[in-house]
Amino acid sequence: MAQAKARKKSKSAATAKPAAKKSAKAPAKKAAKKTTAWPQAFQKLIQKYGKEPHPLTYSGPYELLVKVVLSAQTNDAFINKIAPAFLKAYPDFRSIARGTADDLYPYLKGVRNFANKSKWLFAIASKLEESEQIPRTMETLTELPGIGRKSASVLLRELGGTGAGVIVDIHVLRVAPRLGISKQEDAGKMEKEIMAVLPESMWADAGMCISFLGRDVCRPTAPDCGNCVMQKVCEYAARK
Repeated sequence: MAQAKARKKSKSAATAKPAAKKSAKAPAKKAAKKTTAWPQAFQKLIQKYGKEPHPLTYSGPYELLVKVVLSAQTNDAFINKIAPAFLKAYPDFRSIARGTADDLYPYLKGVRNFANKSKWLFAIASKLEESEQIPRTMETLTELPGIGRKSASVLLRELGGTGAGVIVDIHVLRVAPRLGISKQEDAGKMEKEIMAVLPESMWADAGMCISFLGRDVCRPTAPDCGNCVMQKVCEYAARK
């Protein structure tokens, strides 16, 4: 009888269904990263600041070029202050080219890197004195001493021309990462990233309008997010 029970138990064990395995939980899906429609967002920014006059006041192309060269790493308001005396002494390219770079020094006191800027202005004047015509393309402008992409883009935006890029100044370098349109710290790389997400028709105004935003409400400390036209798409405002 004991043997019969053992055979029955063995048979039951053989025919028993294996215990169902617990199904593994599927990994939680990460929320899709929000993609900002930058062209639409920038329409409001350009509508607000696109008609603002450039901080460097000027009455003509020559005056603007001189001030653009002098303003690199120097406050625009300071350049507006010291420029009249310079322009009175040197009203055109020919007047600069007739002297030497050293002759410009007394008029540029307080201007950062004034010695090099004097050399650049003298070299530009020597090249352009005959025509008195300022180039109107990115390629020809950046061939001039002291004129990089930012300066060339300012000149092209203000004077008209072709090939303007995105102006990336100290304000843009601060504000663009806050907005989230570019996290680059290098001006050249930041310009490329902004150009990649905006249509070419917006390039000339985009950088200058970001700069105005930085001067107006998106200041280095205590930015006024409540009065910012970019608040709805701004990463910095979303974290506050």
